[in-house]
Amino acid sequence: MIKEHDRVVLKTDVPAAGLKAGDVGTVVHLYSDRKAFEVEFLTLDGRTAAVVTLEAGQVRPVGPREITHARERVA
Repeated sequence: MIKEHDRVVLKTDVPAAGLKAGDVGTVVHLYSDRKAFEVEFLTLDGRTAAVVTLEAGQVRPVGPREITHARERVA
């Protein structure tokens, strides 16, 4: 179960926010019905790239053997 402050992986592109599937963000708010989350995505130097509302099906928990991959944000 995803909780507030968990890191999550985006499963779908969110073009309006410049986000792509595979981007990693942090849950900053969990709606009471647990069907949606506010997720913050940061650049590697710590700047906020986007804060978006995502449905539960758009994110998944980070796996224990996954590594972070860098890409240039285009938006």
